[in-house]
Amino acid sequence: MTPFETLAARAGSWRGTNTLQDPHAAIADASPSALTIAGLPDGSVRLDYTWAYRGEPQRGSLLLQQEGSTVSTRWTDTWHTGDRPMDCRGPSGPAGPALSVRGSYAAPPGPDWGWRIDLDAGGDQVRVVMFNVWPAEQGGQEELAVQAEYTRE
Repeated sequence: MTPFETLAARAGSWRGTNTLQDPHAAIADASPSALTIAGLPDGSVRLDYTWAYRGEPQRGSLLLQQEGSTVSTRWTDTWHTGDRPMDCRGPSGPAGPALSVRGSYAAPPGPDWGWRIDLDAGGDQVRVVMFNVWPAEQGGQEELAVQAEYTRE
């Protein structure tokens, strides 16, 4: 199975922990998190999740579609993207449980920053890991932003 098919096969409810690498306080902020994975009639897969930042409820959604050998996503999160969803793309990959997509966001007055989302639906867990990617002119390094790990409810 491709990573996209593996993720689609994990439809259902999941519980876990979301850990935000808080850029404001420079500490990890962990909260309980719920994840729902659903296959949609058009063949796409939707991940909806909840978490909290300093006790304030947050929610997000990833819509994934397979387009040949590419997976495209539309990601939105109340804390990260607000009212500006991010489009990300990546290879659907060889057989296995993991896939990775990349997008970017504006950071005026400087250059755009990158964003990477890794999804791994191997074994009895689903793992979502997100990275901030510095602009190439500033070194291009990747910094862990979010790590969420779930087990089936």
